[in-house]
Amino acid sequence: MEIRAGKGVSFARRIYLPRAVGLGVGFFCVLAAMYPLQVPSWVWALLVFNGFVWPHVAFQVSRLSKTPFQAERRNLLIDSVFGGFWAGAMQFNPLPTVTVLAMMAMNNIAAGGLRFFLKGTLAQGAGILLSLLVFPLAFNQDVTPLQVYACLPMLVLYPLMVGWVSYRLATKLHEHKQVLRTVSRTDSLTGLLNHASWMAQLDSEFDRCRHLHRRATIALIDIDHFKTINDGYGHVIGDLVLTQLSQILRVSLRETDSAGRYGGDEFCVILPDTSEAMAVDIMERLRQAFARAKYELEPGLAVSLSIGIASYSPYQTDACAWLKEADRALYAAKSGGRDRVSAAFDVIDRRSDATDDAR
Repeated sequence: MEIRAGKGVSFARRIYLPRAVGLGVGFFCVLAAMYPLQVPSWVWALLVFNGFVWPHVAFQVSRLSKTPFQAERRNLLIDSVFGGFWAGAMQFNPLPTVTVLAMMAMNNIAAGGLRFFLKGTLAQGAGILLSLLVFPLAFNQDVTPLQVYACLPMLVLYPLMVGWVSYRLATKLHEHKQVLRTVSRTDSLTGLLNHASWMAQLDSEFDRCRHLHRRATIALIDIDHFKTINDGYGHVIGDLVLTQLSQILRVSLRETDSAGRYGGDEFCVILPDTSEAMAVDIMERLRQAFARAKYELEPGLAVSLSIGIASYSPYQTDACAWLKEADRALYAAKSGGRDRVSAAFDVIDRRSDATDDAR
């Protein structure tokens, strides 16, 4: 309910300025049309209220309502009733009548689409019927120069105001869309790319390497004995370890590199235009920096990393094959004692040596 109320107040604020401007300039439009007519003094008082007091009253009614959005929609329908009433009071003088009713119809479409436009049209009809209870039915065909000049501000300023409000709303929606897109691509705890987004990056990097004959290296990073940390120190400390690693990754990597949380305690990195030897150096510095990290809640805690590295090769059939080589290298780092960086090329070399010894 609080979220809905907040949105309703925001909606009322967006309507407030266009209503104040539109009714303010519309006052002179109606005034010019009714000036030659003999109307009671209370009609002039009602016109002043509608033009200069009602916009502020309407906003306060919406703002203080328990359902601001619904209250503001009712206010818009009241605007339409007023518009229909002034059309009858002006004896349906063509230019001011069309100007007032058309501007209100545009406002209703902008605020609520076709369905609300139809409701507003019915409200305008109700206002016309109300005017016929007060004034005799008459049609004034005469359009004076004063009426033309009085309608010009309404025809120019109000569409500009509605257009400006619509532009600001579109800009805000675009910003929200960008935020949602970022949230959908990132891991909520670490702020790094999530599994699906990083895999999409890996596919793109694999295609780039294949078609442009570029080099690149990927790394899979595993926090050693992470389950023991969670069990022994609690999940709060475990989360601190994960966020610490994500922060060190941001500091250690280049803007062109892509780091993500692969899942659980595993992280992954894409290093474009980087050889395996260069990647080993980068990951070794990362491993050492993480080993030096301190945790305020557990000053004695020391955590290490096992890292597997694999470079792109034209012999790899797809990105998954590339990732599988990095996974083999990670397995070699863990089985070799952990707290180390292992490269896929070294793993292949050791396998070749083992095969030769067996022969």
